[in-house]
Amino acid sequence: MIAEKMKNMVANSSAIRAMFEEGNRLAQIYGAENVFDFSLGNPNVAAPEAVKEAIIELLDESDPVVLHGYTNSNSGYADVRETVAKSLNERFGTKFEGKNIVMSVGAAGGLNVILKALINPGDEVIAFAPYFGEYRSYTNNYDGVLVEVSPNTVDFQPKLDEFEQKITPKTKAVIVNTPNNPTGVVYSEETIKELASILEAKQKEYGTEIYLISDEPYRELVYDGVRVPYLTKYYDNTIVGYSYSKSLSLPGERIGYLVIPDEVKDSEDVLAAANVATRILGFVNAPTLQQKLVAKCINEKTDISYYNRNRETLYNGLRECGFECIKPQGAFYLFVKSPAADEKEFCAAAKKYNLLLVPGSSFACPGYVRLAYCVAYETIVNSLPKFRELAGEYF
Repeated sequence: MIAEKMKNMVANSSAIRAMFEEGNRLAQIYGAENVFDFSLGNPNVAAPEAVKEAIIELLDESDPVVLHGYTNSNSGYADVRETVAKSLNERFGTKFEGKNIVMSVGAAGGLNVILKALINPGDEVIAFAPYFGEYRSYTNNYDGVLVEVSPNTVDFQPKLDEFEQKITPKTKAVIVNTPNNPTGVVYSEETIKELASILEAKQKEYGTEIYLISDEPYRELVYDGVRVPYLTKYYDNTIVGYSYSKSLSLPGERIGYLVIPDEVKDSEDVLAAANVATRILGFVNAPTLQQKLVAKCINEKTDISYYNRNRETLYNGLRECGFECIKPQGAFYLFVKSPAADEKEFCAAAKKYNLLLVPGSSFACPGYVRLAYCVAYETIVNSLPKFRELAGEYF
């Protein structure tokens, strides 16, 4: 018999993954070219050519025992961590050192490491809806309690008045995700400053430490000159989780890092705990070849012009069909208002046209659906006639 905690997790397994699997099933029936799968945020843009070249160089030049062995520290190779810290300092005017970096098994691995390091049973973790649904499971992994701030469906900036009311003496952490999955919204500097001010006041009021965890896998995917604030500059108790899954199109390689600045309260203890958590969660260390790879490719970026063309085409096409959605500033998602009160019914209707969408309830925001536009451009162009047929059922 499986664990009681897992029974609920299995019953509520990811709707995103389920829809992706449904897309594979439909493709076998109708042909992949006739199925328009917008379910999974799996980058369709190839990794930069420099990534392939760097892997070949590493395999040719490195001692294979060292390259494929354990790292001396569970936090990762010292030279890689120094390279990451230097890059961040150059880009954001920070003052990190290699010791502030913990290489992680993607952003998800990093989030689990830092939550393991910080959360006691019953501690509360606040997230702003809509949010990546796995935050619930990650918090539950360590017997924490996820507290939701309801969505602001006008512009999808966080509801800071409600946020302030939901902070309690049990609040241990706050997770923010900007650019946001599923909306593509970037939290403004004004929002970040106000959020930081609220946290500072609440820490003083309760005499506790509240950690701001910034989940940033989409930081490099922004459009129209939008700037994404670097949160460690606004609030001392900030920890950053990053992934190269999107910026280098390496989702399956599972490589990222945590930033734990010196300004974090008891930073040496937090770093030590994150180091140990990396080991006892079974990661041991982040993949060694991928650590060396990202150090070599630290200045490389995925060509987001492909995503931008998809964004413009899909956004304009859906608006012309009569659908309501906010134009994303980053990431590669559109969050579309469902024309049906129950967005799951709308998703079912869309499936009749081989359009696969993810219900907003998966992100704690019912009444909306998410479309991942990290697909072939032809998929978007060919899907628009189907969206017009679908719109004909509602408008």
